Amino acid sequence: MSELVRCEVDGAVATIRVDRPPVNALNVELQDGLRAAAAECTARDDIRAVVLYGGEKVFVAGADVKEFHVMSAQDMQRRGAALTDSLDAIAQIPKPVIAAVTGYALGGGCELALTADFRISADTAKWGQPEILLGLIPGAGGTQRLPRLIGPAKAKDLIYTGRFVDAAEALAIGLVDAVVEADQVYPTALAMARKFAAGPALALRAAKAAIDNGLDLDLANGLRLEAHLFAGIFATEDKQRGIASFIANGPGKADFVGN
Repeated sequence: MSELVRCEVDGAVATIRVDRPPVNALNVELQDGLRAAAAECTARDDIRAVVLYGGEKVFVAGADVKEFHVMSAQDMQRRGAALTDSLDAIAQIPKPVIAAVTGYALGGGCELALTADFRISADTAKWGQPEILLGLIPGAGGTQRLPRLIGPAKAKDLIYTGRFVDAAEALAIGLVDAVVEADQVYPTALAMARKFAAGPALALRAAKAAIDNGLDLDLANGLRLEAHLFAGIFATEDKQRGIASFIANGPGKADFVGN
């Protein structure tokens, strides 16, 4: 794995730590590191939830514009798919993923945060898709994930203007799920991840697949996907544990094992 991205595991929670000072710009090596970290988190059964974190000062301030400066259209055609794939690898982790965002989440950084299931933002954080100010458009999921999350009109506002959004507005438009003081961002995300890690891993995996994949289907096919995944959960040990615990003790008291 790249030195710019570390996968740090504590109990059942992994932290994918982006570490490329000063602003964690998404260069080619960092993109490759994200892909490797995603593969590890996906493959390891002992990892049951993931926190995506850029450190105390900044999440990811965007792509490495210096790399863009020397790239032709042909270069980007060859490399653009790899950029998208590196972020999509995070989105495809079949476990709960929480982005813990401090400082800046701009351009590719915002797109990276959008790959997570939830976003915890520092009250001082800035969000945005400023690519238009460079004569570009978002190229790693911003034109697709952002409107799916906050709606097309709000997404067009951010993408067309390139303006920065503070944490309060990000919360108001649904871009983030919680706003806390900067020194509480990582602990808050970690606490959320630990709660998910104690849950039924296969049911959580199925729920994520049903929601994420169902959004790309019409309602009828989405319902078929849900029914298929729902039936499959009946083969799990955690289903037996959950129902037995509910009958004996009421809801919320089951001890899940992840099988």
